[in-house]
Amino acid sequence: MAAKSRLSAASPYFLSLVRIAAGLLFICHGLQKILGMFGFARVPIWSLFGAAGLLELVGGALIILGLFTRPTAFVLCGEMAVAYFRMHAPKAPFPVQNGGELAVLFCFLYLYLIFAGGGVLSLDALFRNKE
Repeated sequence: MAAKSRLSAASPYFLSLVRIAAGLLFICHGLQKILGMFGFARVPIWSLFGAAGLLELVGGALIILGLFTRPTAFVLCGEMAVAYFRMHAPKAPFPVQNGGELAVLFCFLYLYLIFAGGGVLSLDALFRNKE
């Protein structure tokens, strides 16, 4: 029972860790599209991929900081749903067949952050505690 209690006590910190890891990975996708990093061709900012790249870059940074976590996660969850249904779902019925596993995983991760918030190690929590 003590181990379960210790795990539960660490849960808010691991929420923050998962949030930060997701933001870092998301920024990488934005850097691919906007700056052409990691072996991806640059895309025009005014294109659909460019808009996605900007969302991933700015949204990923906000998620890392834990600033405006819930509204940012809402927008990014929607972006990932659109990405899945527009780019992946038409190829095949299941994510494992159409390459959409990452979009689905990010979508549900951001859906979770909408409800869970940024965790204790976030600017949201810092500003909330100052009020």
